[in-house]
Amino acid sequence: MFTVVLPPCRDLFEIPDDVAYLNCAYMSPLSRAAREAGERGLALKSAPWSITPEHFFTATERTRARFAELIHAEADDVAFVPAVSYGMGVAARNVPIERGQKIVVLAEQFPSNVYPWVDRAREVGGEVVQVPRPADHDWTAAVLEQIRSDTALVAAPAVHWADGTRIDLRAVRDRTDDVGAALALDLSQSLGVMPFDVREVRPDFMVVPTYKWLLGPYSMGFLYVAPRWQSGRPLEQGWIVRAGSENFAELVNYRDEYQPGARRFDVGQRSNFALMPVAETGIEHILGWGVDEIYSTLAARNREIARAAERFGFEAVPENRRGAHYLGLRRPDGLPDDLVPRLAREGVFVSRRGACLRVTPHVYTTDADVERLVGALERMALS
Repeated sequence: MFTVVLPPCRDLFEIPDDVAYLNCAYMSPLSRAAREAGERGLALKSAPWSITPEHFFTATERTRARFAELIHAEADDVAFVPAVSYGMGVAARNVPIERGQKIVVLAEQFPSNVYPWVDRAREVGGEVVQVPRPADHDWTAAVLEQIRSDTALVAAPAVHWADGTRIDLRAVRDRTDDVGAALALDLSQSLGVMPFDVREVRPDFMVVPTYKWLLGPYSMGFLYVAPRWQSGRPLEQGWIVRAGSENFAELVNYRDEYQPGARRFDVGQRSNFALMPVAETGIEHILGWGVDEIYSTLAARNREIARAAERFGFEAVPENRRGAHYLGLRRPDGLPDDLVPRLAREGVFVSRRGACLRVTPHVYTTDADVERLVGALERMALS
């Protein structure tokens, strides 16, 4: 466990003092700098005569490179996508799956990394296998048990989106290597806050949206494509992903060749002048703070919250079984149906997913936010 703890960076965000926003797993706030970067980008469209061909490439390539740095990859390994479902659609189009083969997913996994595989299995006569939730919270062992000689692919997250229960992706990768299966990851609830290195995990495909832990805009994301898949088939045939597309005057001279690496998988109109600078700014924040430092900071926060919540009858997944940035609180007698709106009326913003109260702070969280949450939980436990 890392030991560096960052001081609260509340002043970088526009969160009122009377709001305890503990819901980053739902949607992160934008920093002031990110919002201002987006406004500057949006202003370009007010003066389109100032937009040159260079605008379609420079910020895009800079952001691609910064994201690659975050995951310890090369810029050529990264594509832009509008959503996780789009990225998984790319993966499903390219990973070979034969009749009778199995695709392994987690029970109650987020749908964006399930539906594309259900559709693919139906198309080829394969089968999607859901790994049941383990009573001991050991998703890793449960997943490994289901990876067999007939497994074509494992589609998984790093943490379960409902309660943050962790999966050891390196162990899963080793097992998929043993049976010749592919690995497709949805890291919506971990990338940018939980350490991750593509050189260690070696996914075939990995997708992440920017609007959660990457502190970026909605409707934008990144797709990592391992080098062995980079000559595959994209979902669409955009002009900008073809070789020589920088020269607008020559676009009428059609080319079979693509831009290098994973760029062929870029979504059309990737060069969003308003969203791209917002995404870049979010990544710059994360690289500046350091993922290890963010993770240890939130581990300390959630440890404090978990201890306090236990006094009022809440139970959390043990820290050694969950992502330390993520806290899923349950009660043996269940959660009141109106718990989330009651908390919101007290200025405390969290989510409920299934039987869990999901508490997900970030570096903008202060001691006062924690006190507000704990006080609200205490009053509700006594009412």
